[in-house]
Amino acid sequence: MNIEAALEEIGKAPTLESLQALKVQYLGKNGLVTQEMKTLGRLSPEERREKGRVLNEWKAALETALEAREAQLREEALQARLLQESIDVSLPGYAFPSGGLHITSLILQELVGIFRKQGFSVVEGPEVESEFFNFDAINMPEWHPARDMQDTFWVEFKNQPGFTIRGPFGEDVTGLGGAVLRTHTSGMQIRYMIQHTPPFRIVVPGRVFRYEQTDASHEAMFHQLEGLVVGEGITMADLKGAISELARGLFGEEGKARFQPTYFPFVEPGVQFAMWWPERQKWLELGGAGMVHPYLFKAVDDYRERQGLPRAYEGMTGWAFGMGVERLALLRYGIPDIRYFYQNRLSFLRQFRG
Repeated sequence: MNIEAALEEIGKAPTLESLQALKVQYLGKNGLVTQEMKTLGRLSPEERREKGRVLNEWKAALETALEAREAQLREEALQARLLQESIDVSLPGYAFPSGGLHITSLILQELVGIFRKQGFSVVEGPEVESEFFNFDAINMPEWHPARDMQDTFWVEFKNQPGFTIRGPFGEDVTGLGGAVLRTHTSGMQIRYMIQHTPPFRIVVPGRVFRYEQTDASHEAMFHQLEGLVVGEGITMADLKGAISELARGLFGEEGKARFQPTYFPFVEPGVQFAMWWPERQKWLELGGAGMVHPYLFKAVDDYRERQGLPRAYEGMTGWAFGMGVERLALLRYGIPDIRYFYQNRLSFLRQFRG
């Protein structure tokens, strides 16, 4: 057996499998070194001692060479795998498209934020509303001319057994007239006043529905922001101050508000309010407002009495306002068509995402 040739062969073994074969060939049960070990018994003591020394040296050299080559082959395999599975982190990553808030949500957040700074709480109400809260309780009975402009999408319960509309305390109010997709957020004025006693100040953002012939300035679904303040000694001056603060919040320190008399059945007196836009040197008519009509306070106290609660609104005054959210966006950004908001045109929506 040539030990140098064996060590060279081990050092050149190309794979772990071939290395294992060499290990068996030289050091296995029937390997060459093992066979040589078996011949020691036939030698004289002096020859046995010398040959045993040589064979042990060979065995140690072979084991060392085998371990070294095995470690080398395993390291090479690991490096090859790492190279194959490596990621070049110096390359730019894939830019996943990110979403954003809808322009209506952004405007609503801005408006609500301005009123939060003035101490207002934010409340929300149901979109399927009782005729009583949507119309009757805010001084718009069935025969009232103003209601002709707001009769809208009515909901039938024939095929919906067990469906009910709940009042402020969870009571069934399905019997208080029909059910309608709310035409404004004003129904929450009544609901909130029934549940709470003054003083308070709230804003109500939400989606509303009206039977409109869709065109560039009208949609059957849009958003409103309603405001309500009730307490002792509340006046139109408080209303003017709040709307003026809204104008400054939207258009800067030069923003201001203007009132013009008008009629709404749920306020008395009523006004249309406009805001001065310094950047474009123009007035923007944005909504309606006024002092809460005494009929609303009476309707609330009557409802509270039926629920076994004390009357809470005698001698109180308050003001309310309502404005269209999409209208503000149309005017601010010069958007020509309200239908763009809900046609899912990404090229349009991406211009405004937050």
